[in-house]
Amino acid sequence: MATASTALAAKATGRGASGRPPLTRDAEDLKYREVLGHYPTGVVVVTGIDAAGQPVGMTIGSFTSVSLDPPLIAFLPTRTSRTFERLRTASSFCVNVLAADQESVCRSFATPGARPFDDLGWTPAPGGAPILDDVVAWIECRYHDVTPAGDHVLALGLVERLRVTRAVQPLLFFQGGYGRFVPSSMMALPEADLIKGVRLAELARPEMDRLARGLAVECSLLARGGGDLVIVAVSTAPGTSTRAAPGHRVPLRPPLGDLYVAWRGPDEVDAWLAAAGRDRREAYRQRLATARGRGWSMAMVGEDADTRLHDLLRENSSGRLTPSRHREIEREIERLSAAYEPVEVVAGRRYDVQSIVAPIFGVDGEVAQVLRLSRLPRDVDGARVEEWICALTAAAERVTVAYRAAPADADG
Repeated sequence: MATASTALAAKATGRGASGRPPLTRDAEDLKYREVLGHYPTGVVVVTGIDAAGQPVGMTIGSFTSVSLDPPLIAFLPTRTSRTFERLRTASSFCVNVLAADQESVCRSFATPGARPFDDLGWTPAPGGAPILDDVVAWIECRYHDVTPAGDHVLALGLVERLRVTRAVQPLLFFQGGYGRFVPSSMMALPEADLIKGVRLAELARPEMDRLARGLAVECSLLARGGGDLVIVAVSTAPGTSTRAAPGHRVPLRPPLGDLYVAWRGPDEVDAWLAAAGRDRREAYRQRLATARGRGWSMAMVGEDADTRLHDLLRENSSGRLTPSRHREIEREIERLSAAYEPVEVVAGRRYDVQSIVAPIFGVDGEVAQVLRLSRLPRDVDGARVEEWICALTAAAERVTVAYRAAPADADG
């Protein structure tokens, strides 16, 4: 801690208390920007209808929530902003939260002399302020207070209406550039298991191609990638397009992934079960036991369940989700769990099968990957379903043998 004498000496010599020369004003400004630039900020466009009846808007990187009771937000435009002079004459204003793909919108409102409303679509909020098309959310406010704050003004808004309109990742500003936030649980990270899965996919390729051609179905290989199962390879029958593209992620949570989890240790089993509601955990534990006993697992087609699940998984793999939408998708997937109830296959009965999966085991005896048949014909006899199961499990066993015989460096 500096004493009074050292402080006086520093003043006399033109040095700071640390003995170093004090920063110049320009250096201080630069340092301020550098340090504060390490904190990312969201990007919004604040809009309104000015006193002349014209739409006006400005890009703001200083938007923040302030109070819940009463509901207050704030933003800080510069004191010399002519755009804010016009915006201040509006009876209400609207905060438009920009999406990660709206950087051009951000720049158009930040460019002096630009006329962004000439090119952008918008609709009036109930109070009249423009809601820009395709924003993540909008918050309509009326001015609560405007107070000088250094070279800026603190504009407080009383929230009157608000809504999320597109649950995607927002646009962020960080260290002079624009980007987006991706939670680590949703990133396609190069996890060791996933890298191993990609390397070993070629060992499974001959069996996958044989299944796809022989059964006229789609065959995919899934490997662990973080908290998901990730499609690492796909084979289809000649003349058909793939539906399950490599890179698509399947959340490893009930009801999905039961076959992968069935042979895992108790900690992984408990973590998988914990993602389900308490009232359903015992039923899911029984599903794991059934999968282990059978050596395969099957999902049936419910009312639009196949199409709905495909759409949800595609959205889940988009890389544009907010964490809240990610959780909503997981809840929606669990609501489709009736399609995953174990079904007894009996010759003479008719079945609509969505998918069948079989395990591929690694040298440690745990499931390394899963082989899946999908896009199966509907309304088929149980004898035909049994043929699919036999063909799939036999192929998975052959791939297991190939995996275990592979050179040590082939599996990472």
